[in-house]
Amino acid sequence: MARAAQAIIDLSAIEYNFKLAKSQAKNAKAMAVIKADAYGHGAVAVANKLAPWVDAFGVACIEEALELREAGVSNPVLLLEGFFSADELPIIAENNFWTALHSTYQLDWLKNASLSQPINIWLKMDSGMHRLGLNSREFIDAYHQLQDMDNVAEIVLMTHMACADDLNSEMSTAQITLFDQACAGLNAEQSLANSPSILSNQASHRQWLRVGLMMYGASPFDVAHPIADKLKPAMHFTTQVIALRSVSNSEAVGYAASFVCETPKMIATIAIGYADGYDRHIVNDSPIMVAGQRAMIAGRISMDMVTVDVTGLKGVKIGSDVELWGDALKVTEVAKAASTIPYTLFTGVTKRVPRKYVNRDATAQ
Repeated sequence: MARAAQAIIDLSAIEYNFKLAKSQAKNAKAMAVIKADAYGHGAVAVANKLAPWVDAFGVACIEEALELREAGVSNPVLLLEGFFSADELPIIAENNFWTALHSTYQLDWLKNASLSQPINIWLKMDSGMHRLGLNSREFIDAYHQLQDMDNVAEIVLMTHMACADDLNSEMSTAQITLFDQACAGLNAEQSLANSPSILSNQASHRQWLRVGLMMYGASPFDVAHPIADKLKPAMHFTTQVIALRSVSNSEAVGYAASFVCETPKMIATIAIGYADGYDRHIVNDSPIMVAGQRAMIAGRISMDMVTVDVTGLKGVKIGSDVELWGDALKVTEVAKAASTIPYTLFTGVTKRVPRKYVNRDATAQ
């Protein structure tokens, strides 16, 4: 009997969420962002599911793009961080990849490259995030240089929203204004909208959407949102109870005796830990579902096990099902308890946890 911990990935939920994103801008093309192994959901499986519906896939680097090609995925693939050395450019051309270009040194490499065919360039402007991208003057100059290069096929103009997940922030408006000023007179498609922008900022939609977190069923917002609340969780992180014990008043549970029973408790040990990606920063009294009922973490997260207060719950026994996040318990709530974000939890689920792929709704729309 194998260890019970597993991540059940509902591919039909991912399809549904992607289509929900596309419905917010029906005339725009949509890219499915599957970097970091599709945020821990499995890049090849997700790509195969979405291949009929996407206009392109987005990955971080050429290694992730090559994995898709080796698995038979033929859709366009954009390298969101661009190329890290000049010798990647011939590989990009041979595999019909697209690449971001965010710096003047990349522009020089591209200018001097010998390629088998021209490649599509996504020219990135730094509109205020100050992570990657050319300033407005460099951006305009690079556009005109790219237009004159035989190595360049099509150009898309892009930037990245820094505060789109904050519905009260004015920074997105400022970034869009700066981007539009730089793009005045430049004839190319544009891409600004990430998941929170898709959901909340119609002015950012333009010709290309970049669908990331929302595709996996997690809201990018920490408040209720009418569209984000329609998302379907795609990852169901589960395990089972492997031990039960009664713990007396004033007795402690777990490492460092960080949880002390104020009254007699029934403590369940479950087969999951930080080596599986169940974040060690999840603290006492954080929520967890045991036998379909809400319970609370009791004690520190161990490498392979977690202890849970199941006092007063009905029907809890050895082998009872445990949901760490999924349908009954949203990943956003668990992330808040760990003082982190859903991205961290999704991408932190380790290779030790087997992925099981299902299609719960074969008629996903």
